[in-house]
Amino acid sequence: MEIRVIEFHLDGRSGVSPYLQIVQQVRNALRLGLLQQGDQLPTVKDVVAQLAINPNTVLKAYRELERDGLVAARPGVGTFVTKTLTDNTLAAHGPLRRDLRRWLAKARRAGLDDESIEALFQTTFRTAAQEDIA
Repeated sequence: MEIRVIEFHLDGRSGVSPYLQIVQQVRNALRLGLLQQGDQLPTVKDVVAQLAINPNTVLKAYRELERDGLVAARPGVGTFVTKTLTDNTLAAHGPLRRDLRRWLAKARRAGLDDESIEALFQTTFRTAAQEDIA
C-alpha cells in the first residue's frame, strides 16, 4: 500500500488565514486524488514544526475538515481521511495538468511572475464563469 503524505505551505501574502489555507490544501488534495480514504494527515505537532504556526490554527483546520465529514480524529493515533472529493473526471486530470504545465511555461517565458500568472488565471476564470451564467 502506497502512503500518501500532504505537505502544507502557507502564503502570508495571500490574504487567506493560515487555518483556511490548510483546509483548502486538504480539500484540493482530496479533489485531485492526492489524498485518499484511509490516508493520515500530518500530526498537529509536525505541522506546527514545519510551518512555525500556533497549534490551535492546525486544530481549527482539522476540526473544520472533520465537521465537513472529510477526516476523523482518532485520539492518540492521528487524523485520517474518511471521504474523498474526487469524481469520475479524475482520468481527465492528467492531460489537463500537462496542458496547464505547458501554459504555465509559456506564461513564464512571456515574463510573468507567479503573482501575475495567478491574477491572470483568477480573472480569466471568473470572467469565463460569469459568461457561462449569462
